Amino acid sequence: MPATEYQGSYIGRSILSFRRDQAVHSVDPTHEATSAELEMEAFQKQVADRFLDLSSAGPEELLSLPWIRKLLDAFLCCQEEFRVIMFNHKSQLSKSPMDRSIADFHERSIKALDVCNAIRDGVEQVRQWQKLLEIVLCALDSRKSLSEGQFRRAKKALIDLAIGMLDEKEAGGSGVAAHRNRSFGRSSVSRDHRSLGHFRSLSWSVSRSWSAARQIQAIGTNLSAPRGNEIVATNGLAVPVFTMNSVLLFVTWALVAAIPCQDRGLQVHFSIPRQFAWAAPIQSLHERIVEESKKRERRNARGLLREIHQIERGARIMSELVDSVQFPLSAEKEEEVRQRVEDLAEVFEAVKDGLDPLEKQVREVFHRIVRSRTEGLDYIGRANRSE
Repeated sequence: MPATEYQGSYIGRSILSFRRDQAVHSVDPTHEATSAELEMEAFQKQVADRFLDLSSAGPEELLSLPWIRKLLDAFLCCQEEFRVIMFNHKSQLSKSPMDRSIADFHERSIKALDVCNAIRDGVEQVRQWQKLLEIVLCALDSRKSLSEGQFRRAKKALIDLAIGMLDEKEAGGSGVAAHRNRSFGRSSVSRDHRSLGHFRSLSWSVSRSWSAARQIQAIGTNLSAPRGNEIVATNGLAVPVFTMNSVLLFVTWALVAAIPCQDRGLQVHFSIPRQFAWAAPIQSLHERIVEESKKRERRNARGLLREIHQIERGARIMSELVDSVQFPLSAEKEEEVRQRVEDLAEVFEAVKDGLDPLEKQVREVFHRIVRSRTEGLDYIGRANRSE
């Protein structure tokens, strides 16, 4: 469905409108929306606008590093607005049935923290591929005359890269990312190999038996839209909680789809009533990403990130070219090598420029989730003590 078709969804009744119709309009047809109702409607619209923008991405933009960063930015903005709503209504968080709804949200948030750690491991794995790509580029530097020794060096790096990019199942589950566990809660340490033992000992990351697929399924378990009576009983707060749960599920699922991590899997069901203005763009993005995963050249990929596909494709073409080289090198073959080096250099620069900002964003998501959960528990604790 084209992105422009989603815009009409605001005209239909939202679930909050349903609540007002049932609980208020039946008594007072002249009732005007309260500030709380307007605040929650505005939150729904912001989420819809964010995902409408994300869903307008073209085929070349979807699942690229800039798009993933845009997705995380959308999550952080939605999460901050959600946090404000919870703060403005903190006195209601400890009351039934809101207390159960908030507890479920916090439980899902904890599971999302493990996903953040696994994604950071995956970013580090892509960084290792980037370093191998850099060896190829240095070996075949266009400013140097190309010798047989340079091609041997490039070929070794390309072989290492091909092995490193094998699907974990094909590689017997021995991927480096599964063992390079890192912590968001500790200061960064040297990436020098001498620090590796120390750095592993500080790990708060996922265990080697951890499964991204199972974690995403756990986040989505029993996630359903609130009924009318639940909306009325929570003064409408059940709606933003369900919205943020759905955003959390989609964002973590998309990260696992894009970035290498242990036991990746895309088998999660999104069932969002169309009354929500943000349902259509999220459903559309889910369908597009699933379709991308079914493409023949992407089925066994370590991740659907567009730059991963570009590294894999560029390295394969370069490897075939290096294997076909004979010395002395003809001018035509040298020109072909130079062109392929330029293509690889473009991919290298895109990855180099995008990985560090992405890692910082994932870290920020981690810390925001922790802060939001801590504040929520504090609100509930204070309310219980005052009773």
